[in-house]
Amino acid sequence: MLGRVCVASALVAACLGATAAFAAPAGFDIALPRQPLAASLEAIGRRAHANIFFSPENIRGRTASSLKGSFTVAEALDRLLRGSGLGASVTPGGSYIISPRPPAPPRIAKKALPQVPSPPPPPDAAGAIVVTGSRIDARGFDAPTPIVHVSALALSMGMRQNVAAALNDLPQFRGTTSPQTTATNTQSGIAPVDLRGLGVNRTLVLLDGRRLSGDNDLNSVPTVLVKSIDVITGGSSAAWGSGAVAGVVNIAIDQDFRGLKLGTRSGISAYGDAADRAFEGAAGLSFADGRGSLVVGGDYLASAGIATKTARDRVGRWATVAVGNGQFRITPDVGFANAAVGGVILSGVLAGKAFNPDGSLRDFRTGTVVGNDMIGGEGPSNDTISPLIGPQRHYSGLAQMRFELSDRIRITAQIRHARVWGDHIWFGDNDRGDITISSDNAFLSSAIRSQLAAAGQTSFTMGRFNSDFPFPRIDYQRIATQGTLAIDGAFGRSWRWNAYYSHGLYRNDIATPGFVLTDNFAQAVDSVIDPATAQPVCRVTLTNPSSSCVPINLFGNGSPSAAALAYVTGTPRQHARTTLDVGGASLRGEPASLPAGTISIATGVELRREAIDQTVGELDSAQAFRAFNFSAYSGSYFVKEGFAEVLLPLVARSPVVRKLQLDAAARISDVDVTGRIWSWKLGLTGEIAPGLTLRVSRSRDIRSPNLSELFTRQTIGYYTISDPVKDASAYVLALGGGNRSLRSETAETSMIGLAFAPRSSTVRFSVDYYAIRVDNVISTLSPQDIVTRCFNGSAAMCARVVRDNAGNITRISTTNLNLARYRTNGVDADLSAAMPARTIVPSWPGDLTFRLSASWVEKLVTDDGASSFDYVGSQGNAFNSGVPKLRVNGTIGYETDGASIRLRTRFISAGKYNKAVNIINNDIPAYAYFDLQIRKTIASGKGPSRLEIYGDVSNLLNRKPPYQSLYSPYYDVVGRSITIGARIKI
Repeated sequence: MLGRVCVASALVAACLGATAAFAAPAGFDIALPRQPLAASLEAIGRRAHANIFFSPENIRGRTASSLKGSFTVAEALDRLLRGSGLGASVTPGGSYIISPRPPAPPRIAKKALPQVPSPPPPPDAAGAIVVTGSRIDARGFDAPTPIVHVSALALSMGMRQNVAAALNDLPQFRGTTSPQTTATNTQSGIAPVDLRGLGVNRTLVLLDGRRLSGDNDLNSVPTVLVKSIDVITGGSSAAWGSGAVAGVVNIAIDQDFRGLKLGTRSGISAYGDAADRAFEGAAGLSFADGRGSLVVGGDYLASAGIATKTARDRVGRWATVAVGNGQFRITPDVGFANAAVGGVILSGVLAGKAFNPDGSLRDFRTGTVVGNDMIGGEGPSNDTISPLIGPQRHYSGLAQMRFELSDRIRITAQIRHARVWGDHIWFGDNDRGDITISSDNAFLSSAIRSQLAAAGQTSFTMGRFNSDFPFPRIDYQRIATQGTLAIDGAFGRSWRWNAYYSHGLYRNDIATPGFVLTDNFAQAVDSVIDPATAQPVCRVTLTNPSSSCVPINLFGNGSPSAAALAYVTGTPRQHARTTLDVGGASLRGEPASLPAGTISIATGVELRREAIDQTVGELDSAQAFRAFNFSAYSGSYFVKEGFAEVLLPLVARSPVVRKLQLDAAARISDVDVTGRIWSWKLGLTGEIAPGLTLRVSRSRDIRSPNLSELFTRQTIGYYTISDPVKDASAYVLALGGGNRSLRSETAETSMIGLAFAPRSSTVRFSVDYYAIRVDNVISTLSPQDIVTRCFNGSAAMCARVVRDNAGNITRISTTNLNLARYRTNGVDADLSAAMPARTIVPSWPGDLTFRLSASWVEKLVTDDGASSFDYVGSQGNAFNSGVPKLRVNGTIGYETDGASIRLRTRFISAGKYNKAVNIINNDIPAYAYFDLQIRKTIASGKGPSRLEIYGDVSNLLNRKPPYQSLYSPYYDVVGRSITIGARIKI
């Protein structure tokens, strides 16, 4: 605990020290013409870096007088609103709310655009859904769960391909699934997010406060319409439902966009690859005297990727090689020792001989052989053909219409459609030492046959790198469509209601041509000379003349015929269709008052059905491929939920605490497959000094099993295991797949933190400690693990082992089970501020902005009941589940009228490539990346049109990644990337 306190104190001291220069009252210079009041309010917000919220109904048709001079925000608003009947009130978080001076009944509010990164606005100030850890309209009071607010401008740094890639730059996220970690698996092209490193299925993604259909794939959201993103960095299942274990990511669409926006950009790496180009467009208009609005937008991206892993010298042909005594070394120039282009003989009198293209033999040039690895020599590698980053294309579009049926009722209709697709080499389906060749093979030369006969050999084993086969490819297409209809209303002085229904369809089609068919290959390899025709035929043809078998010549590169290749290879196929139907209704308001303030409540119900129907090709159904086969399955579940939340003001204006409130929430979820389960949350928030808020929360959060974990079709495999009961090895049947008896995962999250937001400045600072424990984690065990744990006394594991009357194991169940436990804790800190540049240099115009975000992780432990491992500092590979000890992002910006420049640094603390392995050169040094962005806006002489041109450099210093960064979730394998673009707004 002392260590945690020291780290938290260090982060607080560093961040508070950095705020000193920004803590002065924020004055600014401004000159505004006579114009609509809304335009003047938005201009003040931009100029002063302040959040100003207003209801358009209150200012519709109002004109503001000209304003010129040096003011604080309060002074500027006071002058602007004189005589209008409107006033500006300040929230404890430093935001400004414009409202009629006499309190008016609630209306459906709309939110002005916030202009700088800051804590989220109070929900009552905005009609758009503001996602916090709460469902309550807590007027002027921040929720007890910390929130990271990310503006559209912040998301644009680095010019990432999608929203998920941009969020992965934040310290709280782990890039588990990204273009550079999925180029060689079936997740290629999917872009989810992973908070805290707890897994992508434990982070809930919302779009405008509603569930996003389609595997949380953020490729399906058009970035051109993203206004901001709020990240709740703590469990929120009581408010938002299953899956919000690590937190919630809510993407807010710019529902108030008006005008036309068109843009394009193009980027390329310093090495001339990883090129991409993108186009975007959006339009928004009002109709029916402002009561209706329509917003449409979409974008398109084409990314070329990086063709091979060997395109980067620290990535391709690196491997972790055994050096003896249980130790390993990360080593360059590593290939296969048991395969060669054209084939190599591995046994018998001709061992070590490789085949020339004409079928003759030569000496295989060997390097240093360690097991099946070869350092140097001519050992081939998949890295020479597999992409480092897979190419992809995607487009996404969204249209939304809102219409106010009355002053208190509004309907909203939204449709979203997206498609992502790609086609690239996957990996080589090679034969590494597992081909048996008979000495009478039809394609062996007479010289080789003679040598085998002289040695008394009837066969030999052979390894082959099949560079003359069609390399297996992955050809994928994912299409996401979702439609939503919602109605919002208000009644009385404080009550609001909402109802909605949403339907989503997600199609995931994958074809992987080029994989070897097990039986066909075995028959084609076993060729002989037909005594009747003196031609090569498959041996099986001699006894079954109707066989369609085509013999294959494997001796030498280029030797297989086209007909033989067509016979021995095929295409695994998968067609998956996932649907989401979700609807709900909620009510929130203020039923009564206490001496300390007004009681706020929220309650509601939600119904959700998720279903999947995955079909596969006939060859997959027959398990015809040797490398892998897709599995067909289908299933659905139905969820009924009810939730309630109350915010109780406990203390107001006491000598000790200026304000203290209790937030209590509960949700009951009834899943027809897994049963009923509760989630809850308790939170205390107190303003202990002007602008200084203490927040404490404790929650129980849940994740129900997903469709795959429940319904995946049974898989069958045979394994050799050691049976400690019989003290002998056994060859046993293992049955895997989904498990309908799974229970929901449960998590307990504790958080305590401070938030500092003085009213007299633009400084915003927060520091929070979190501790999360996830129980009943859904996992699998190997057959050997199950047998060993049964022997050690686990009754649950013994129930998975079936023995016959003689005590021999006949079957083991390896289906999904609730087995493991995750534990993680750490500290998050966030600091943002803005100030006039003249505060530092009197002659400088414009403003300076600053933001610093940090995440320190003490531990991330996985415990499967038999062993536990802490993955903090194990950060070199996406598949070992590790996170760095410390990640820090810092951004400083300078902005004048029409131009801006921003510099960002991304820091990653030192760590290990893989802590689970005893690697001699396991250390990874600390890393710092720098990104630069420059923008220039050119306004037209007449009207509001303006042209923006920009340049962005990611990894400015071209920092190379650590060695063997093949699937790195943290380190940049592309190198310096340069993007230029332009957009016009009308």
